[in-house]
Amino acid sequence: MSDAEWAAVRPLLPVPAWLQGRGGQPEGYCHRQLLDAIRYLVAGGISRRAMPADFPDWGRVYAFFRRWREQGLITEFHDRLRGRVREREAVSRSRRRGSSTRSR
Repeated sequence: MSDAEWAAVRPLLPVPAWLQGRGGQPEGYCHRQLLDAIRYLVAGGISRRAMPADFPDWGRVYAFFRRWREQGLITEFHDRLRGRVREREAVSRSRRRGSSTRSR
């Protein structure tokens, strides 16, 4: 996940209770690592158990995925990132159109 993609979705993630002073323990994994693992699973279409060892344990990844899906965050992540891609494509198209008219 690029820094720009992370910046787009980071504000959507819930703040852990322990950071808000409501108790609990710090989470064992960074949310960015979990999102990277989820994206890896989706992009590769692989079994959760076949994940590379440098990602968090598949059980933790799936637990976060399930929690975020139930809260509607997975759809929101997708929509935000898709919107950014569409914006970049529109800018790219307009630049191509602009450069082709100048050469005439």
